[in-house]
Amino acid sequence: MTVISERQTSRAAGWSRRAGAFSAVLLLTVLIGHRYDLVETPAFLWVLGIVALLAAVALLFAGFAFARLWNFGDRGGHDLTTGALLALLVLIPYGIAAYWAATYPPLRDISTDLDDPPALDISTRTKDMNELLSPTPGEQRLQIEAYPLVTGRSYTLPFDRVLEAVKTVLDRRGWQLTAPFPEATGQSDVTVDALAKSFLLGLPADVAIRVTDDGDAVIVDLRSASRYGRYDLGDNAARITDFLAELDQEVAGQVGLAPAE
Repeated sequence: MTVISERQTSRAAGWSRRAGAFSAVLLLTVLIGHRYDLVETPAFLWVLGIVALLAAVALLFAGFAFARLWNFGDRGGHDLTTGALLALLVLIPYGIAAYWAATYPPLRDISTDLDDPPALDISTRTKDMNELLSPTPGEQRLQIEAYPLVTGRSYTLPFDRVLEAVKTVLDRRGWQLTAPFPEATGQSDVTVDALAKSFLLGLPADVAIRVTDDGDAVIVDLRSASRYGRYDLGDNAARITDFLAELDQEVAGQVGLAPAE
């Protein structure tokens, strides 16, 4: 008489599915919460680390379950496949971030004027944020090599019109002012302080926009510094170049074309 043993259901497969699903739900929840300021950035970064750990655990359980399925014929192929796929989907952004970290220079404070960067507003910064330091010669060289388009602008327009163009672009991009917008009357050198956030993760960065009238032209310089993280993964340079490109268009629209006679 032949005895057919009943196949067992792999517990590891079930834990893989649970860990993978929980990591995916936790990632979406914390991303939305941080985007809408329901989760503070330090806690957000810690949760991102926990999410990566959960996804790694889900893959580990999936590996154990697959070994049991292959060697002993255990059931649970659907659960281990679901857990592994969810974990891999969760880990994709981490892989992209790791690639960017290896590709972009290790910088977190970018300015169009390296010799005299615009002063950032430190009144809203806390001790757990990145320290603001003057760029070293090595960091200056890295920025110049990596971001040649990060340069200031010079406009032959009245000071008040350039400042108004800066305000228009600032409002359009939704950056939060950390100090009242300066008045143009009687001024020739003002700095606009704002808080910007990265597109995907919503990580905050301090921004200073300096508008100076040197007598011949009005010069606009920008500085953007990440509040958290060792590297900005190109975020600050992209923020500056995008803002200045939009400012160029706004100023060009104000100048207009002279009518032909």
